[in-house]
Amino acid sequence: MEGTSHEWRPYENSRSPFDPCPARVKWYDVPPEVTHPVQKSARRQFAPQEALRKGTLWPEYDSPYPPA
Repeated sequence: MEGTSHEWRPYENSRSPFDPCPARVKWYDVPPEVTHPVQKSARRQFAPQEALRKGTLWPEYDSPYPPA
């Protein structure tokens, strides 16, 4: 995910020692507000109409995925 401040983290589900299948690692996207909790001053902003479309004023908080 080039150009975004998102962080991808692995998740390995728990499984029984008797499970014949190997564990599958899944990846999930950590929202930027978790990794950047403090809003810095003088940061770049979207234009008002684009910010309304994207749902955020700051590009580093923009996610390519729709909200859940």
